[in-house]
Amino acid sequence: MGSTSTPSATRDELVARAAKLVPRLLERGQKTDQLREIPAETVHELRQEGLLRVGNPQRFGGPGLDYDASLLVTAELGRGCGSTAWCYSVWQSHNWVVGHWPPEMQEEYFAESPDTISSSAFTPSGQLQPVDGGYRLSGRWDFSSGCDPATWVFLGAMGPEGPVMLWLPRSDWRIVDTWFVSGMRGTGSKDVVVEDAFVPAYRVLPMARLLEAQTYGWEVHSRPSYRLPLWCIMSFTLVAPLVGIARGAVECFVDYTRQRVLGILGMRAAEMESMQVRLAESWVEADLARLLMVNDLDEMLSKAARGESLSLADRARYRRDQAFISTLCVRATNRLFDASGAHALFESHPLQRFHRDVHAGSHQVALYWDVIAQQFGRVMLGLEPSAPHWI
Repeated sequence: MGSTSTPSATRDELVARAAKLVPRLLERGQKTDQLREIPAETVHELRQEGLLRVGNPQRFGGPGLDYDASLLVTAELGRGCGSTAWCYSVWQSHNWVVGHWPPEMQEEYFAESPDTISSSAFTPSGQLQPVDGGYRLSGRWDFSSGCDPATWVFLGAMGPEGPVMLWLPRSDWRIVDTWFVSGMRGTGSKDVVVEDAFVPAYRVLPMARLLEAQTYGWEVHSRPSYRLPLWCIMSFTLVAPLVGIARGAVECFVDYTRQRVLGILGMRAAEMESMQVRLAESWVEADLARLLMVNDLDEMLSKAARGESLSLADRARYRRDQAFISTLCVRATNRLFDASGAHALFESHPLQRFHRDVHAGSHQVALYWDVIAQQFGRVMLGLEPSAPHWI
């Protein structure tokens, strides 16, 4: 499709567009869970508001902002629906990360529309076999969030010289429905199967180059985020939905508690000191989670814009913060759910969905606090990280 354009928008304007959708996402939450995928009307609304191209490079319809804009939109959507926020974050991360690939791949990816949707699976479950002009690939991958409306998939595989990431169009893979889970039901994170597909060489990049941003991204787009090590920036893809879920849980608890009467006691829940204290603690944790995310994003993008390399200590701290934000969001949501009584257990109640979704979203190996915290501690104490690939 070549270059395209889209009206420019500020981060605040894009977040405001997402905020308009929150009431409808809340209303649609139970349906989204039951469908076990993002409803078509939600996808349509995201497209109509111009939100499906926020992560795009500007030449492919993006609004001229960097990747952090899509993360702030994600956090706003999470106030209404964790599954929608999760898939949106994944989709936008792909529309950003494809900018690391050769221009030929980028042109192919956005050929049909700037509103391209793709799913992914990072585990190197497939084995590439070299052939003339590229590779042959077969394999099966799990946890491919948002795969149902996707027209591309972003996969990990083992190449002749180590792990790689690659792209395949919808015609080269099929979905196997395995997504019967407790939380994040609406993400439809099903299995993807590839059977002897041809992968042109230009669609493949070694993981090592991505991890250190030694790609085409900065050269082609001059966008600061393309100078950053992959995990430092892209792991926020998993964090931003949790930030939104924690905020949504706080707002839901406020609305519910204001009108709640404690059964036989006849006492208004809002007048109970324990409810007030729990709300204050969870509220500040939700605020801190968002502030920490925004601060880290602003700092790392500013460093990248100035051409500064991130130190090992920087990288360890950003990864520490991502894992701790996840911990904060889980704590905030748990504290409120624990005080919400039996009525909050019903599937029609959004608080139980926030509770299930924040736990499902936090169960990511990339957010595993024990390992990430250990790496930060080692670096701060002058030791080499024992798991450098985590940072």
